Amino acid sequence: MRSFGPAALIFAALALGGFSGHALAASYDFVPAPQTDLNRIYRIDRITGEVSSCQYGLQEGTIGVTLCFSAGEGAGPQAPGEYGLVASRHEREGGVFRVNYRTGQMSICYVFDERVVCTPQTTPSPATSSAAAPVATPSVNTGTGASPQRP
Repeated sequence: MRSFGPAALIFAALALGGFSGHALAASYDFVPAPQTDLNRIYRIDRITGEVSSCQYGLQEGTIGVTLCFSAGEGAGPQAPGEYGLVASRHEREGGVFRVNYRTGQMSICYVFDERVVCTPQTTPSPATSSAAAPVATPSVNTGTGASPQRP
């Protein structure tokens, strides 16, 4: 009878599930809020889409505290999927987008009344996304808002 070496035993342990799924894949993703003067980090459960958030806070007489905000309205577990967080590039935006990579659905999540809340998951309708008329770039001379810079 032939004996197997240590490599064969390790392979057998892996094949039989000797390591849990947690060791093989991360359960959470983390994304900072895009707001440049806010030290907030959002966390998402990649399978359930549940979103929470934490940030640093000052507390007199201490080095500070970690303030965490649990899932509130709309931020709790969703239908199982493949979820992630995407921060916009808007420097004053305190929230992030929750995306479902399998369905294409999105929602906006932010901290409100010491809880993380999210808008309902949605996708653009096919008529809106494929047949939308081109949007004109605003002229530098019109309106009072910001307009794109021209080279």
